[in-house]
Amino acid sequence: MSVKTELSEGTVRIVKSTIPVLAEHGEEITTCFYQRMFADYPELKNIFNQTNQKAGRQPKALANAVYAAAQHIDDLGAIMPTVMQISEKHRSLNVKPEHYPIVGEYLLLAIKEVLGDAATDNIIEAWGEAYGVIAEAFIEVEKQKYQEAASQKGGWKDYREFRVWKKVKESDVITSFYLQPADGGELAAYKPGQYITIKAEVPGENHTHLRQYSLSDAPGNNYYRISVKREDGTGENPAGIVSTYLHTQVEEGNVFSISAPAGDFYLDTESVNPVVLISGGVGLTPLMSMMKTSMIKEQNRDIYFIHAARNGSVHAFKEDMKQTSKEFPFVKTHIIYDSPDEKDSDYDKEGYIDLAWLQGTVPQDADFYYCGPEGFMKAVHKALKEWNVPVERRNYEFFGPEGSLD
Repeated sequence: MSVKTELSEGTVRIVKSTIPVLAEHGEEITTCFYQRMFADYPELKNIFNQTNQKAGRQPKALANAVYAAAQHIDDLGAIMPTVMQISEKHRSLNVKPEHYPIVGEYLLLAIKEVLGDAATDNIIEAWGEAYGVIAEAFIEVEKQKYQEAASQKGGWKDYREFRVWKKVKESDVITSFYLQPADGGELAAYKPGQYITIKAEVPGENHTHLRQYSLSDAPGNNYYRISVKREDGTGENPAGIVSTYLHTQVEEGNVFSISAPAGDFYLDTESVNPVVLISGGVGLTPLMSMMKTSMIKEQNRDIYFIHAARNGSVHAFKEDMKQTSKEFPFVKTHIIYDSPDEKDSDYDKEGYIDLAWLQGTVPQDADFYYCGPEGFMKAVHKALKEWNVPVERRNYEFFGPEGSLD
């Protein structure tokens, strides 16, 4: 899909002139934006992840997006991959066209408040025009995504009620929830690696909480499975409201609403290259779906699954990984613990993943998929770049607002 723009040369010039200011004040602007918008439209807290707001991740992600838009304002087609990616999340969160004018209004107010007299009428008008064009691109893409989600076999629009069929503890911190449609209808298909959004009504909370969780089993079953890590909170990171609710209050038979599967991080099942799956912590959830799908459908394709965890007590699906590698010779699993305890004996490496170890363990000509904590992903990303793995064969996903690995 191409972006059509009627921005004048003057508007483009003015927006580009604000790039240095956005680099310096971007996060201050977006923090102000969220504060003012939530004060006047508290119902929007039902859409935006308030844990990410408190941790500062969402303002930073929005600041990066605004900065990128300013950089490419003379060629908005360059940001279409980002538009497509964000639109996947927007569709899963039920963002609608009527939300965009509100966002635009408060973004311009925040620019004016933070920059003061430096935000001249010309700058505000130029950014207002540019935002309108970008918003239309999002609205058009999301319209198509809503239609696709609703029209597919077993699909639906907005939210649908699901019942917890099974609740299974996978480790000290990760529990799986098997979900089936409360209406007894069909399930929409999904691509291995995609996620669903849970609409959680948490007792004692003033707002609905939306959270996206990767589907951790292969498509084609009569259930969706998500495997959720309980986020207890440490230091500046607050405890996870929804993950704690799921672990401690949701039981088999409970019902909640979810959106249809979404996401642009998924296994390329058409590729004939070997596939290397590298996960850290709960980042193994989308990769479990990829492994199981490859195991069933692509038995001529070598699979390497590398999982890093603190120790065996927090390693979910350990027995599943071991059993798979025994039954399917083309699946090779490698387990790495950085702090194994005395009960751990069945693992392949102590410490961390590094380039030298990767080079001696997996083929360079593979398709790489990696997911986990940000520091872990940065280390893997850096190693693959140094190994000269082409960008098109490096695939990764952030849990939460998009960040940068470079």
